[in-house]
Amino acid sequence: MSTVHTPANSATPPLDARLHAIQTWLTTPSMAEFGLNLASLRPASKDASFRRYFRLDSETHGSLIVMDAAPPQENVTKFVKLAQLFSLCKLSVPQIFAQELEQGFLLLADFGETSYLHQLNADTAHRLYLDAIDALILLQVHSRPDVLPEYDRPFLLRELQLFPEWFIGKHLQFSLNEKQQKDLDKVFDVILANNMAQAQVFVHRDFHSRNLMVLQNGNPGILDFQDAVFGPITYDLASLLRDAYVQWDEEMVLDWVIRYWEKAKRANLPVNPDIDAFYRDFEFMGLQRHLKILGIFCRLNYRDGKNMYLHDLPLVLEYVRKTANRYTDLKPLLRLMDVLENKQVQVGYTF
Repeated sequence: MSTVHTPANSATPPLDARLHAIQTWLTTPSMAEFGLNLASLRPASKDASFRRYFRLDSETHGSLIVMDAAPPQENVTKFVKLAQLFSLCKLSVPQIFAQELEQGFLLLADFGETSYLHQLNADTAHRLYLDAIDALILLQVHSRPDVLPEYDRPFLLRELQLFPEWFIGKHLQFSLNEKQQKDLDKVFDVILANNMAQAQVFVHRDFHSRNLMVLQNGNPGILDFQDAVFGPITYDLASLLRDAYVQWDEEMVLDWVIRYWEKAKRANLPVNPDIDAFYRDFEFMGLQRHLKILGIFCRLNYRDGKNMYLHDLPLVLEYVRKTANRYTDLKPLLRLMDVLENKQVQVGYTF
């Protein structure tokens, strides 16, 4: 059985200067070949970044997507380069039909409106996850160093520090005492030691149900890959199976992890040869990600005014507690979570 956490609908963006610039770009002579119906331009989606997306009708392609990635906050050039890289890996990524790099505009193929999040259920999950696992292995077998930024220890540690800064400090308004800080630092060291001991591969970094689209051919369609890095081999698997937006029974997750592990070994990927050790790697990587996500979701609320992500905090907290409870080295984190849980009761959630 699963539990699905559905995000709030995106609001229609205002008629602002960038929207006017998009409309101007779409009317340039080079766009005539697509037979665009500008009157059909409408919001498609809006995510946690500064990007937003529009859909419009096309005589030649049915519909297309316009990405609005405003510089300097977003780097559309990186998206273009990674789209080329992922395409060479034989993955389904949106074709780029036109680009205006200076302004941060792209005209993309439309993968439709059916994400994994919207179609996952007890009947579809096994097929969809096996498709995603096959795609993940396809990405990883093409890995090579010195192509993507390294997901190194300082990088992973900076992400972990979002947890005490934004979740503990800002959201719970709680200050760690000296012992609690030392205990948390030791737990971070344990997590990072495991993460950095893993083999390194191409990492999408947000390989989960909101960024995977259900396609008739070449499933899944893969979105939001512009932050890809070279890092621990279990990272994307943890993103996929310990998703912040949908939860599955533990025995189902274990089955999919084992299926990935078997396929990865057959593909000569450098996974841990012992399944118990591999599952520990998977859990420790998921814990790093979930602690980071707690910080990010709170930062999105308090800094960026995107409060819909607070609805997903309870599931992420559940993941953290379950993992911390399973390993002796992580028990100090569990004790800290017990203290913070009392604080959460006092602060309260309003959703």
